Amino acid sequence: MLTQDELAMLQAIRSSGSLSRAAAQLGKAPSTISHAARQLETRYDALLFDRRRYRLELTPAGRLLAEEAERLLTDMGRLNTRVRQIASGWEDRLTIVTDELMEFQTLLPVITDFDKLQSGVSLRITHEVLGGTWSALREGRADLVIGATNEPPAIPRLRWFELGVMDWVFAVAPRHPLASVAEPLPREAIQQYRAAVVADTSRGVSARTYGVHGGQEQLAVPSMASKIAAQRAGLAVGWLPRLRVAALLSRGELVEKMTADPREPNTLYVAWRGEHAGKGLDWWVERLREPRLMKRLINGLEVQ
Repeated sequence: MLTQDELAMLQAIRSSGSLSRAAAQLGKAPSTISHAARQLETRYDALLFDRRRYRLELTPAGRLLAEEAERLLTDMGRLNTRVRQIASGWEDRLTIVTDELMEFQTLLPVITDFDKLQSGVSLRITHEVLGGTWSALREGRADLVIGATNEPPAIPRLRWFELGVMDWVFAVAPRHPLASVAEPLPREAIQQYRAAVVADTSRGVSARTYGVHGGQEQLAVPSMASKIAAQRAGLAVGWLPRLRVAALLSRGELVEKMTADPREPNTLYVAWRGEHAGKGLDWWVERLREPRLMKRLINGLEVQ
């Protein structure tokens, strides 16, 4: 195993092409560097330096060792930085799981501000659907969840606050048969047509769906954006976030229909586990409490 001094010496010799210049670069006597170089060759039982020319050059074995030395120096520097980072209370990585209802674009300004801290914390942001968001927190796959739906479940040391309330509208394409049915739409009428659903990603618990009646055919789609597109195309019916489809409703590209079984608004939550708190998590929790950001996350981006 090379010492840090030996790694630095190899790097200096490689870049300078001279023992004397390498010594000056490292603040050591040339004789010290020459002795260390010969000791290195003895240890590896290999010729590492070609001394036959005016400019000191590395042999192929020496170049390999120098290249690996440079990589190791970089890795050691990163390791030292990470150790200081952890010691000062910052996490190595922060895993954030958003419910699929949240739109990633709304988090971009927050990520930009977090980067300005130069904390060294690596961010990993993924999404789950419905119960899958809570499952990620329970199973340790998330440090922080944003936009989780339904009441917070029993999770050890769970901490949470309400992000806001999402209102829904039952919408169909203007040429869909339900568009001309008298309101309020009875359950029996809705059951005759396929419902678009974003599939629950929870593990180990019963999957949930909203606004789907027993026996109703379903079109499972990967995201809310896909669900809106499917209903806009008349391929299915269902409940959509009211504010995100406001422009489509105003232009008549979707039609709002009153139903006999209205859907209650959903309260969305921000949640984390208290034992995992670090400076990065604390920063995100504090930022997510800002009223303007909370509103932007709930409202999302209006579909044009």
